[in-house]
Amino acid sequence: MRRSFLGGLMAVVGLPNGQANENGKTEGKKPTFQFPPIPKWRPSFVQPLPTIIERMTYYTDDTRDLVLFANGTCVVLNDGLSDQDAADFALKTLSDIFNYHPDMDPKSMDDRNIMVTYNHPATNVVVRDIAQTHWTEIEERHMDGLATDEVLFTPLGQNKFNDFGKQALLGRAYMFMDAQSPKIVEIKRHS
Repeated sequence: MRRSFLGGLMAVVGLPNGQANENGKTEGKKPTFQFPPIPKWRPSFVQPLPTIIERMTYYTDDTRDLVLFANGTCVVLNDGLSDQDAADFALKTLSDIFNYHPDMDPKSMDDRNIMVTYNHPATNVVVRDIAQTHWTEIEERHMDGLATDEVLFTPLGQNKFNDFGKQALLGRAYMFMDAQSPKIVEIKRHS
């Protein structure tokens, strides 16, 4: 949580930002800031992981190895990594996204799904049919997909999302879930 100008000034000059108790110690609200900031939304549904692997294999023309996490986040690998190196790279990639800032870049794919990419080689696929089946939750909860104090700029304005943007927030919510509790479920080798 950002400190207000007045609160910051009071801290600088030594004035308490709360009430003193009988021992003279200041009691007040504790900061609720969390780093890294995370969204409240943890989707109640999962997408079928075989479908995610199948779509990512298609999107990469089956030319890249992939690491799949439990909530569907895929990390795209360079060739030649052992299973251990692939796992280490995938875990570091998620950590780098999560601990930096998860800038997302959603793209419409030719199969009408959405692929959400980040500033590192990880992706989340939002399967159109699954999103349509769970549209009520997406519609109701997409704003909870924003991290604390986050502002995203869209063509509609600040934190205003069309259906495409709402689905992108869904995909990113899965990435946050995987980054907070990473569990690799598959390392898929290309042909």
